[in-house]
Amino acid sequence: MVATAIVERTASGVYGGVEPNAAWRDEVLRLAEERDAVILAHNYQLPEIQDIAHHTGDSLALSRIAAQSDAQTIIFCGVHFMAETAKILSPEKTVLIPDERAGCSLADSITGAQLREWKAQHPGAVVVSYVNTTAEVKAETDICCTSSNAVDVVRSIPADREVLFCPDQFLGAHVKRETGRDNLHIWAGECHVHAGINGPELAERAAANPDADLFIHPECGCATSALYLSGEGIVPAEKVKILSTGDMITAARSTNARKVLVATEVGMLHQLRKAAPEIDFRAVNDRASCTYMKMITPAALLRCVRDGLDEVHVDLETAKRAQGAVQRMIEIGQPGGGE
Repeated sequence: MVATAIVERTASGVYGGVEPNAAWRDEVLRLAEERDAVILAHNYQLPEIQDIAHHTGDSLALSRIAAQSDAQTIIFCGVHFMAETAKILSPEKTVLIPDERAGCSLADSITGAQLREWKAQHPGAVVVSYVNTTAEVKAETDICCTSSNAVDVVRSIPADREVLFCPDQFLGAHVKRETGRDNLHIWAGECHVHAGINGPELAERAAANPDADLFIHPECGCATSALYLSGEGIVPAEKVKILSTGDMITAARSTNARKVLVATEVGMLHQLRKAAPEIDFRAVNDRASCTYMKMITPAALLRCVRDGLDEVHVDLETAKRAQGAVQRMIEIGQPGGGE
């Protein structure tokens, strides 16, 4: 029986011992209903986790769904900062993550202490933090942003104010290109998965697929190369689209292309193929898989919904300060497709 299945850690460290079959699906959904829980899955999750979730999307959209849901318990299938954001926006609810060890190299690239030190070096600067950050960093932030509205958020700040942008250097470079702002300082952080999708790789794939559209996440190391290919006429400008994960879904439904090269974590392909099954979606780098995202296994989800593990906590003062930064982002511009 699935209900009594023994969940064990495998040699790779993830929770295993459960097959994602119909019995597993029925049991997880039954237990979720008993627990008054809504299951949320990020676009980078394993396909079987995406398919069982009540809602699938980017982290901010899912956190807003969590806040609006009548469910008392939120099961966030993603990485830890995402579950924290859900807790920030829904402090009265119980938030669980199926494996609390699921971290994020980007969120871990700056700490609250490091941000406070950086702020001390630039008194009076406005801090803009990508939503892909810890609650501690959000609490030290003036305005959060997503990859969809980062440019609008920075443009909303008076031109004579210094801006500290963290933590993603590639998204920061994209914002600097778009705004032409000289007083924008960028933290040298990165998502190791997105950073690994490089320019030469993109150029090679684009040359081999001249009719394909390019869907490029601005966190990618190849974003600058994509704009270079466009600027030099190597790839028609209308085929190069710098998009958040949520905006990729929208673009997939409206593109006339028969083939699309996708530069982001490979889990995104599952939702794109569901959104537009007639299009041939291919990864620019098929090795761009986040180990942390893939820690949320079928066994981990069963363990979570069955045993109420692992709960995410954010102290009330930190949550209050962080919520203000998120709310200011929403007031400045529609967050759009999130991260």
